[in-house]
Amino acid sequence: MTFTTARSGEQTVPDPASLAELRGDLDDAGATGGGDVRAAAVGAALAGPLVSTQWLCDHLGSDGLVVIDASVVVASGADGRTEYVSGVARHGEGHIPGAVFADLLERFSDPAAPFPFTRPDADAFAAAATELGVDADTTVVVYDGAVGQWASRLWWLFRSFGHDRVAVLDGGVTKWREEGRPLESGTVAPGPSGGFVAGELPGFWSDRGDVEALLAGDRPGTLVCGTPPKDFAARHIPGSVSAPAVRLVDRESNAFLPAAGLRALFSDVLASPDPIVAYCGGGIAAAADALALALLGRDDVTVYDGSLNEWVSDPEAPLASV
Repeated sequence: MTFTTARSGEQTVPDPASLAELRGDLDDAGATGGGDVRAAAVGAALAGPLVSTQWLCDHLGSDGLVVIDASVVVASGADGRTEYVSGVARHGEGHIPGAVFADLLERFSDPAAPFPFTRPDADAFAAAATELGVDADTTVVVYDGAVGQWASRLWWLFRSFGHDRVAVLDGGVTKWREEGRPLESGTVAPGPSGGFVAGELPGFWSDRGDVEALLAGDRPGTLVCGTPPKDFAARHIPGSVSAPAVRLVDRESNAFLPAAGLRALFSDVLASPDPIVAYCGGGIAAAADALALALLGRDDVTVYDGSLNEWVSDPEAPLASV
């Protein structure tokens, strides 16, 4: 199979050197169960919540690997308000070879909920994941065309529903394209799935009551807000620390900052041993904060799913500004 590179239009084939070596080792060892064994090996190769563009290029086409484009397009409506549009059209114009598209607006959210991007229940998530060819043995790599917040959201959802074989592509399609790696157009039919079984795990989400208890001093915790600096200055939950998702990444590559840069950004948060509650406008940028904190070794982070969308729906809810 050939693809067109993003930069020059020349025909190229991804170099799956690592995958070829891995398959050769397995064959030499007399491995049986072929696909199952190789799928498990690729899943074991995940070293954390991020994978590099080189890692993905090396593993494209691997048994048991599903690459997912989770992009959402942010636009301004006629009234000047922010609107969210499915990224499926842009996906069709150019995506990482073999990637399937995840609809975060409808299939991986609860469209009947009062607030956008409310997480779905376990049954709805399981159905959406199965539709993309994901099951318990699948290794999932998620990316987007922004600064990683949409991919982080889906990464967080997968983990909260019990799937650990998931990582975010560091730099997303922006870094992939800038490196001249291949893209393909059109859509990809998902592969077969044995069926995804979801069970919501504790320790991933906070709700309004949790935040109210934190503000009242009834429970320890640090509030971290992932909204852009201008939005944070205009309104935030009192006592919050600003950690904008747009500042978690390098401006040119969209890759996450090195650990030292992330520690500097979260210095006030890391100074406290208290559990962390991340929030933003609708629980999206908060997931990027949660991923960055996971890179720094914090496993005591929850995401306030309703975030400011829910918080400000109560006119009595306290707000602060800078």
